[in-house]
Amino acid sequence: MQNTISALAQEAQDLAAGRVIPILPVSTETAAEGEVARALQICNACRYCEGFCAVFPAMTRRLEFGKADVHYLANLCHNCGACLHACQYAPPHEFAINIPKAMAEVRGQTYADYAWPPALGRLYQRNGLTLSLALAAGLSLFLVLAVALQGGLGRLWGADLGANFYNLFPHNLLVGIFAPVFLFVVLALAMGVRRFWKDVKPATGGVDVGTPAAAEAAHDVLRLKYLDGGHGEGCHNEDDAYTLSRRRFHHLTFYGFMLCFAATALATVYHYVFGWAAPYEFPSLPKLLGAVGGTSLMLGTAGLWRLNRRRHPLHGDARQKPMDLGFIALLFLVAASGMALWLGRGTPALALLLCLHLGAVIALFATLPYGKFAHGVFRTASLLRHNTEKRQPSPIGLGAD
Repeated sequence: MQNTISALAQEAQDLAAGRVIPILPVSTETAAEGEVARALQICNACRYCEGFCAVFPAMTRRLEFGKADVHYLANLCHNCGACLHACQYAPPHEFAINIPKAMAEVRGQTYADYAWPPALGRLYQRNGLTLSLALAAGLSLFLVLAVALQGGLGRLWGADLGANFYNLFPHNLLVGIFAPVFLFVVLALAMGVRRFWKDVKPATGGVDVGTPAAAEAAHDVLRLKYLDGGHGEGCHNEDDAYTLSRRRFHHLTFYGFMLCFAATALATVYHYVFGWAAPYEFPSLPKLLGAVGGTSLMLGTAGLWRLNRRRHPLHGDARQKPMDLGFIALLFLVAASGMALWLGRGTPALALLLCLHLGAVIALFATLPYGKFAHGVFRTASLLRHNTEKRQPSPIGLGAD
């Protein structure tokens, strides 16, 4: 009893003197998780950034930050940097509060921790720019050699393919290559987010997602609501100036990718339902969707590349930059090679362009479950839990969100 009273008295003295009471992490916490818990305890006392994004209202519903809470909040964070630039306790203050960096380190950890199969989680540390481009180049070279062995060097350049790449790679062969890869990607991401959901659901109210919560989460995802800085003027990139550039380039990238995916899905329907074999001529709907999507994807990824290279070093985890740039580069390569393939259909370069495009697409899909693409899946899951949790009474009874 005497020891407990002495400990409480010491904590009171520390608070009165403005010193931070250290958080003792549970045995399962990493240093990164412990740093998020420490920073959020200070943020919970300050609450200056409460209106910036979903993280801070969610934070106020907690007095302690266990492993599941930290994982949930880290993936809820959109890394806009607004809280760092507004924080009076940011470096060089002795408290050294840096929410964007702390959250980014935990996010990278969660991608690896929830990877499926678990043994492949280490790929997150190795999935860099060099590896991504080398994988795309290696796969493209493999396809080039396969074509050359099939019909000689003449089949690689100037062969009369009738502007139809199915004369080079039959439709059923392409389906046999891509279908297993696509199904594995869906399975791996689904298994990873299932484990994440199982862990964070009890920490976010434990109730199932209702229709209003799902609708609001979808609205937040599709608008990238939390990249507006909380006031609509945008967040930060390399300095204190507000900018909407990250939000706009993310939109171009996301919707460009979805339009390209829609073009492929529609072409599949054309082929199997209506018996209309590719290639489709412009302005057919698959071609129109692909052209607009490819252009949007190229513009978006080029913009994100530039912003990423100029980003303030305190805004994130520098160790994840190669993974980020690798994903951006593969997306750009897929879009650019796809547009080049379309424009070069009637030229002698058709075979080489097709091998380059197919190699880039296979490389992109093979790395999707173990690269930056995962952040969109986990962030969507966190937004679903946030919009469900905030509809429940506050568990600490200290007012509304």
